[in-house]
Amino acid sequence: MRVMQCGIGHLPGGCWRTMGLHCVLILWLFSGLAVGFKQGDNVTLYVNKVGPYHNPQETYHYYTLPVCRPEKVHHKSLSLGEVLDGDRMAESLYHIRFKENVEKKTLCHLTLSEKQVDQLREAIEELYYFEFVLDDIPIWGFVGYIEESGFLPHSHKVGLWTHLDFNIEFNGDSVIFANVSVKDVKPVPLEEGAGLAVGGVGVGGGTLTVIHTYSVHWFESSLPHARRAERLRDYSFFPKTLEIHWLSIINSLVLVVLLLGFVIIILMRVLKNDFARYNVEEEGGCDDLDQGDNGWKIIHTEVFRFPPYKSLLCAMLGVGAQFLTLATGIIVMALLGMFNVHRHGAINSAAIVLYALTSCVSGYVSCRFYTQINGQRWVWNIILTSSLFSAPLFFTWSVVNSIHWWCGSTQALPATTVLLLLGAWVLVGFPLTVIGGIMGKNRAGSFQAPCRTRSIPRQIPTQPWYKHTAVHMAIGGFLPFSAISVELYYIFATVWGREHYTLYGILLCVFAILLSVGACISVALTYFLLSGEDYRWWWRSVLSTGSTGLFIFVYSVFYYRNRSSMSGLVQTTEFFGYSLLTALVFSLMLGSVSFWASLAFIRYIYRSLKMD
Repeated sequence: MRVMQCGIGHLPGGCWRTMGLHCVLILWLFSGLAVGFKQGDNVTLYVNKVGPYHNPQETYHYYTLPVCRPEKVHHKSLSLGEVLDGDRMAESLYHIRFKENVEKKTLCHLTLSEKQVDQLREAIEELYYFEFVLDDIPIWGFVGYIEESGFLPHSHKVGLWTHLDFNIEFNGDSVIFANVSVKDVKPVPLEEGAGLAVGGVGVGGGTLTVIHTYSVHWFESSLPHARRAERLRDYSFFPKTLEIHWLSIINSLVLVVLLLGFVIIILMRVLKNDFARYNVEEEGGCDDLDQGDNGWKIIHTEVFRFPPYKSLLCAMLGVGAQFLTLATGIIVMALLGMFNVHRHGAINSAAIVLYALTSCVSGYVSCRFYTQINGQRWVWNIILTSSLFSAPLFFTWSVVNSIHWWCGSTQALPATTVLLLLGAWVLVGFPLTVIGGIMGKNRAGSFQAPCRTRSIPRQIPTQPWYKHTAVHMAIGGFLPFSAISVELYYIFATVWGREHYTLYGILLCVFAILLSVGACISVALTYFLLSGEDYRWWWRSVLSTGSTGLFIFVYSVFYYRNRSSMSGLVQTTEFFGYSLLTALVFSLMLGSVSFWASLAFIRYIYRSLKMD
């Protein structure tokens, strides 16, 4: 095989108890235990994957390259998160025994054909790296060596590493850290001509014979097993780009605090003046308040008129509440130390489980509010809620997974994993959405509007340009995005790079600030909208702050072009496909938060008027 380069409402107590029990189960599943070894015990080294250095999500099985391999390949049983992460671990020919050094032991004799030499040359020129796993510790190294020198004449040299030095640190009976080195090792040159290489162990008949060897050196460490993740974080095979610029983060926090203070103070002063002007002695009832008045008070009989497309609005609010719960759960689990660098794919597994379990949140919130605003087709509402995100996710995954499968990447999910994920949605996610929807419908109650709504809609005056939807979306999307722009780079460098994100405390603070800014901006924009006697605030409140997702997608384009070296069909499709889904998640989540903030604000100001 040749190396291919493609190019919220209140939830019922039972729901919370069920989710609590499952979270305890998740904590137990992800809890790691130290593996103890005795002198001379076999320490299994698994080979995992290879891929271009600059394309983190484009990976292939290690044995797709012409390397030393056993006659029968035995694969390791993997967790769901490891499979989703593209891991395909298999046993290797390396024999490593606990605390026993080995010096230049022969791994295998390998005779490479012309085609295999060309395959290795192509992989090395694409900066292919490999990943091994030893006691859950990832070990990285480059497949070969490439050197460009001179202009006239130009020199282009490609070499294959045929000897690896394994350096392993231990403490007591535990493995603490492991890496691989090629220091003082001379690579075997792979010259142009596929098989006519000079410098290998044997050349003849259009083939190249090489001998792969390895050494093992053990070093004692004082670091306890519980803290071995710190040792891996300090290792620098991949460049350290997550240098935390505290000044930038503090600057962002200060700007956000000033912004929130400005909005709150201005609104409080304006509302105070409005209340002082409106709350005069009224002779008539609630329906007579609009005689000779203007501003937001005059539309009190219109502001609670239910919007069009009720079912879609409620589905967006429900799914947004679900992702709000999901994001909070992931951050809390991270703060509890459940996602360290040795638990391969733990965050993927947690996200899948929590997404299925929190489906009851989306069903409950959506159907409850849909019933409150006099929605009649509650069954359709539940179906729409369950498919609002899962349908785009399935479509995006189908396209991305098909490209991975076509290119032979390990990121392509096996059929068993696909059936498992589909079963999780069919047997857990969708039923919980239905159960939550039925409970929300039965517990809906009335809408609780402070004023009655007239049967004939009032005509809306012509609005100035700065009160149009596009302008509000630009303002409401840019300000929350500016609050997270610094942290967003670190998140992208983690998801689309090779970094291990550990600043979950800062992430929690930024997440809270993001929600606070979104709520405050939505309230401010809603007030300005009502002041112009425009009562179409329902969808506007969702779209204004929900447009943050558009800014995040634009940033992803900027990151791809200017902050990364990604290329090729596989990596590009995955990056932009899942970046679109990320933008959708932020839009739904922030749209839900901004809607509930605007609704609470409108109820407050109209309830505070003296309407005798």
